[in-house]
Amino acid sequence: MRHTFFCIDGHTAGNPVRLVAGGAPPLRGATMSERRQDFLARFDWIRTGLCFEPRGHDMMSGGFLYPPTLPDADVGILFIETSGCLPMCGHGTIGIITFGIEHGLIHPAEHGRVRAEVPAGLVDIRYEQKGDRVTSVRITNIPSYVAARGIDVDVEGIGPLTVDVSYGGNFYAIVEPQGAYAGLDALGAARLLDLSPKVRAAVREKVTPVHPLDPTIQGVSHVLWTDVPKGEGAHGRNAVFYGDRAIDRSPCGTGTSARIAHLHGTGRLSVGERFVHESYIGSRFTGRIEQEMMLGEQPAIIPSIEGAAIATGLNTIWIDQEDLFWRGFQVT
Repeated sequence: MRHTFFCIDGHTAGNPVRLVAGGAPPLRGATMSERRQDFLARFDWIRTGLCFEPRGHDMMSGGFLYPPTLPDADVGILFIETSGCLPMCGHGTIGIITFGIEHGLIHPAEHGRVRAEVPAGLVDIRYEQKGDRVTSVRITNIPSYVAARGIDVDVEGIGPLTVDVSYGGNFYAIVEPQGAYAGLDALGAARLLDLSPKVRAAVREKVTPVHPLDPTIQGVSHVLWTDVPKGEGAHGRNAVFYGDRAIDRSPCGTGTSARIAHLHGTGRLSVGERFVHESYIGSRFTGRIEQEMMLGEQPAIIPSIEGAAIATGLNTIWIDQEDLFWRGFQVT
């Protein structure tokens, strides 16, 4: 059987976004979180087929648009990428909102504002438009917080590290310069790809963070290596590892949220302060702490992330079950 998917391809700050504008499967569930679980149970082959080789690659990510389940939301978004079906994806949201508005797929109740229901919750989005082009998207993200501090691990190839875990829509192991880790350029992309799975595995052995309100969101999925910025006007630089062999080309939206929550939790960033975050390739997002709040009994912040995306083309993709590689594959 051949399944056809109509896609808008593009990127946010260098990292790919594939908006699947046609071909989304019908999902069961009273919330986007429940729909995420249903997608993973019944349709994960769509994610692997669209994101893995030969139709995708190690960095591929994107998502689908759905009717929201919340009465005050304009649209529902389900995210897919090589690492899984994420609760929230910042760079993906920026791209999906950009492409959706530009191609008439999203019709917000209020021009310049979209309320999007994602599996992690409801996010408020403001966008700027010039003619037919969306030039900027600012996400007021879900509550973010420091989940664990001072996790000591000993990683083959780099030695002892002390790591914190922070949540910004996904759980991140945050590695700041220390010991044998002198900075991103001292390691390089190849060593980051080699070391990051080992760091993640070591952290997972020590701690399994669980979201205080949604137990389906749990476990460290990403590793965020921090560094000082290279460009003028930036406040920090990072490389985010996800999946099996991916370094985020963007500064990472949920990673930036987790990072500024971590900086706030360690007394280095205050409410209202901007944090210009550089990616491994030098692209930028602007983060900001909008307010403090409580997430159940957990102190948290509300962060915002601003960036821009650009569409690069339209893509009709077939997943044909007669194809030996219809589910996709990865080379490790």
